[in-house]
Amino acid sequence: MPVTDTPLRYPGGKSQLTPVVVDILTRNGMLYGEYAEPFAGGAGIAMTLLLNNYVSGIYLNDIDPAIYAFWHSVLHQPDALSARIQQVEVTIEEWHRQRKVFLDPDCTDILDKGFATLFLNRTNRSGILRGGVIGGLQQTGNYKIGCRFNKADLTRKVRRIADYQDQITLTCMDAAKFVKKVFPKSSSNTLVNLDPPYFGKGPELYTNFYKAADHAKLADAVSLLKRRWIVTYDDTPEIRQLYDAHPTYSSSLNYSAQIKRVGVELLVADRRLKLPPSFASMEITRTSRVMVRQPAAMRIAA
Repeated sequence: MPVTDTPLRYPGGKSQLTPVVVDILTRNGMLYGEYAEPFAGGAGIAMTLLLNNYVSGIYLNDIDPAIYAFWHSVLHQPDALSARIQQVEVTIEEWHRQRKVFLDPDCTDILDKGFATLFLNRTNRSGILRGGVIGGLQQTGNYKIGCRFNKADLTRKVRRIADYQDQITLTCMDAAKFVKKVFPKSSSNTLVNLDPPYFGKGPELYTNFYKAADHAKLADAVSLLKRRWIVTYDDTPEIRQLYDAHPTYSSSLNYSAQIKRVGVELLVADRRLKLPPSFASMEITRTSRVMVRQPAAMRIAA
């Protein structure tokens, strides 16, 4: 397992791109500026950048109320959250209790929801919140329910992040709305990194997955951004077409969600950004892009 600065494991998380993001910040004179993730999830890159002083502040946004509840608990109730981490018994019985809290639409206690989110994230396979428990309900697998629940490490990460509370802006909004409403208030020296739900496997991995029209609306919003940006996606003909007007790069990334594998990913970049020289060999030319007829749902205006 890679070492990260975030307490959350996230399906399809791209913390391995952190060196690339640092390189982009450096080449564009954006070090010590600000950094934003409209799809924060586990916020692996954001936390590494902030905690290691590459940026002065970060914007975290996630429309999933459970993810928002977790980050809100970290920032505003770190002592209470840490106490729950230390005191909980990591058992199948507790897994059922926390799953019930997580799934309860009437749960209004943000700490309860935040802790349930963390508990399921650390005890479910690949961190998928609605997935199955590590080792199975009968605990007959090679790994058991508590193998990813290191109490000392989780507490350390929570408390460390909480120390940076004043440098973190947290919101719970639709990403396209966030892009339009929040970014005008950010520093002009802000890099926006959008990592939307996968086009092809969104429903399998994420609680709040996107439909085709949502991806189209987001692409429209990104095109109007005043801040410099990058977008990462799974490589599909539909996504290539949505971002056809922008420099697009294809690369193989190692990631884990259900099984460890190598997947082909797309990185779309703002033309205003200077990218590492290695990107030249990965660029997809307009003539070589796979063009498909756009479904009606994808032509809905933002």
